[in-house]
Amino acid sequence: MKKSPLVTVYITNHNYGKYLKKSIESVLAQTMKDFELIIIDDGSTDNSRGIIQAYEGKKNIRTIFQKNKGLNITNNIALRSARGEFIVRLDADDYLDKNALLLMSNALKDNDEIGMVFADYYYVDAYGNVTGHERRFSFDKGEITLLDKPAHGACTMIRTKCLLDLGGYSEGYKCQDGYELWLRFIEKYKVENINLPLFYYRRHGRNLTGDETKILKTRAKIKKDLVSKRAGGKLPTLAVVPVRGEDMDPEDISLRTVGGKKILDWIVTSALGVKDIFKVVVSSPDKRVEEYVRSNYKGSRKVKFIKRERVKAQLNEGLVDTVKDILPDVSVDKYKSKMAILQLSIEYPFLEAIYIQKMINTIQVFNVDSVICVRPDNNIFYKHNGHGMVPAFKESIFPKLERDYIYRREGGASLVTLKAFKKHKGFIVGRTGHIVIDPVAAHRIASNLDLEVANFLSKKRRI
Repeated sequence: MKKSPLVTVYITNHNYGKYLKKSIESVLAQTMKDFELIIIDDGSTDNSRGIIQAYEGKKNIRTIFQKNKGLNITNNIALRSARGEFIVRLDADDYLDKNALLLMSNALKDNDEIGMVFADYYYVDAYGNVTGHERRFSFDKGEITLLDKPAHGACTMIRTKCLLDLGGYSEGYKCQDGYELWLRFIEKYKVENINLPLFYYRRHGRNLTGDETKILKTRAKIKKDLVSKRAGGKLPTLAVVPVRGEDMDPEDISLRTVGGKKILDWIVTSALGVKDIFKVVVSSPDKRVEEYVRSNYKGSRKVKFIKRERVKAQLNEGLVDTVKDILPDVSVDKYKSKMAILQLSIEYPFLEAIYIQKMINTIQVFNVDSVICVRPDNNIFYKHNGHGMVPAFKESIFPKLERDYIYRREGGASLVTLKAFKKHKGFIVGRTGHIVIDPVAAHRIASNLDLEVANFLSKKRRI
């Protein structure tokens, strides 16, 4: 009886003929030889077939040619075909370090409790030139719960049994970067990373990660679906939209128009699109804002105007006292503290309902106290020390750990559980999670130029 290999490596390919041979040869050059290689062509129309056929008949190599089925269906085809104890997906435009299989398989063999192992990696351009180094953080399972960034979907070694026990890959998400499997996996199994760059991830115009917005919204849907499967998945949420109004702030933009729609309406409409939100409260000392809300939302049971004291609407005043005044008026006692409070800013009109729902789901999935919206900012920041400009952070020299990346708070939204709000008397408190939003959602209106840009962006957002 033929002995099963320790590792199954499968390469998924769709029209990556120009990179495919490099990928295949990186597997065949491994120092660890106890593996099989499955090459799956997913309906390519370029020269891929000829490249793959040149490897047919070679030891431990199998080939599959199929009509285009998409990545996750192809992943499951590979999983059903795999004979190895461990399994690794390699995308056809990426390639492995010669010691990748050896080091990752040793990590799994050394610890039976580990279900997945992944490594650092290099970024390379279309020509194979190294352009960066992604260093993952050394962590155990207790630390990963706040990570919104999963292990890379490819070049990750998984115990085949664990993957089968989870039911394989979910085939309902067309745009995938491994996030859905990551969330399911870390709920049940331990994971570990190796702080060595063991593969080369190619960045070019055609790979999936180029469409950031599509990925972010897919992740939002993944979280939503995960929460919906849990008992008691809904988290009742009160949305508060503070508005100073022109009486307090001559630059107030709440009743200005963007894309033929009042800015205030953009925000309220997004909030109303979230099922978990049971009430949207607009609070302002401005009579014009009050009249507008009462007139335009008089038929809505979910929208309410509550007067805000002028002294509590000063620029140097936070929202905590205002929310304390609001709570008795919105019948929150029935939720027995199992609810959340959402603060929304009129300066960010393009924060869509899908991101708000993702914030709510993040509290539930990762069991955090509060959530903010962010955008990554990997620029190098400088400050003046009296003698000249110096880097503001020691971590400003790349490469650096993923957790050393700088994030800007954007989107103007913060979410906190009622329990944490009462305990800490604030919105960004306790264990704080995050969601990454797209550049349009992060657009802030703080000037006339921003307003002009917003009118242009409104064509891309139809809330």
